[in-house]
Amino acid sequence: MPNGPETCVIEGMREVWECYRGELNAVEDQIRQNLDSKVALVNTVSAHILNSGGKRIRPLLLILSARLAGYNGSHDILLASMVEYIHTATLLHDDVVDHADLRRGKTTARGLWGNQASILVGDYLYSKAICHIVGFHNQDVNECLSMACRKMAEGELMQLSYKDQANHSEREYLKIAEHKTGALIAAACRMGAVLADADPLQRDAMFRFGQALGVAFQVADDTLDYAAQREVLGKLLGKDLGEGNVTLPLLHVKQYCTESERQRLAEIMETDEGGDGNFVWITALMERYGSIDYALATARRYIEDAKGCLDAFEDSSHKRALHVIADYMVARDH
Repeated sequence: MPNGPETCVIEGMREVWECYRGELNAVEDQIRQNLDSKVALVNTVSAHILNSGGKRIRPLLLILSARLAGYNGSHDILLASMVEYIHTATLLHDDVVDHADLRRGKTTARGLWGNQASILVGDYLYSKAICHIVGFHNQDVNECLSMACRKMAEGELMQLSYKDQANHSEREYLKIAEHKTGALIAAACRMGAVLADADPLQRDAMFRFGQALGVAFQVADDTLDYAAQREVLGKLLGKDLGEGNVTLPLLHVKQYCTESERQRLAEIMETDEGGDGNFVWITALMERYGSIDYALATARRYIEDAKGCLDAFEDSSHKRALHVIADYMVARDH
């Protein structure tokens, strides 16, 4: 368990979840109500991953963004549940692409029902979400979400094109994070402001808030792959290395290490030898050159940028909750 300020952030996040427990329970009810396919396998696979312990960060951000901008209706609950459907669809597809057997400590859908079922149920959830969202008859919402889906696909393809290569730049890595993770979070935040009929400047501010938050989340998550304790993080450490994903800590250490160390890094990446011995050597190398600290500092800079976007709104409990969520993206314990 982290100490000091990080503990305060995590405790603050628990308070935020509790404060908005009613809204989040309503989102859960909406998620279950919409699992109504006549094909039993669709409902079974969907329920498996939707009930696997997700934090519902994206729905919470959409609801908070709407309330921050003055929305008092209930459409944010339905829209938030559909955003979670889209996020869940990406997880189903990601597990197939990554050949993943575990997610959040549980067997993945592809591990239980195979790749075909995972892909098709992911497609179903995408389609289900789009059908409901079209019903809002809001062009801004439609454009925002369609752009997010396009960017997420592009982000995954960019990451795939750089797999097993450590020759792309930090800028390119951050662009992948912006597309892969930031796009849907940014869309959720902007759609909340759209529901509230906020002015264009506030809509843009919420979009930039979500985008920065998403990048920070991805950078921190990638860094935890090398820095966290296995039992705390709840995932297989070294997963990114084993899958050939070159993330910010690896890019940084490659830039500052010696030529012989750089050559060994290249050999590990080229041969996919992400075993325990190589993983320990790489993490020690990152410690020596401050790569983990650098990556976490980068994530924190994005968090500060995100908080600055909220200056477009007056102080409120919703704004303070968004500040807590922003800090939690880097200080989270798992």
